Amino acid sequence: MSIMNRNSPKSLVKLNQVHKANIEKRLAHRLEAARSKGDQDLIKSLEAERQELYE
Repeated sequence: MSIMNRNSPKSLVKLNQVHKANIEKRLAHRLEAARSKGDQDLIKSLEAERQELYE
């Protein structure tokens, strides 16, 4: 039996929420670093990535 089959839909939703929160946290950190360096191209790219995350 695979791991996916053993997990309830509720636990999979929670796992997805935790995964998305981790992505958001890393993205925020990367944006902060890009802003501190003044890297406008990277800032633009990361902001686009953030927008895709919420679509």
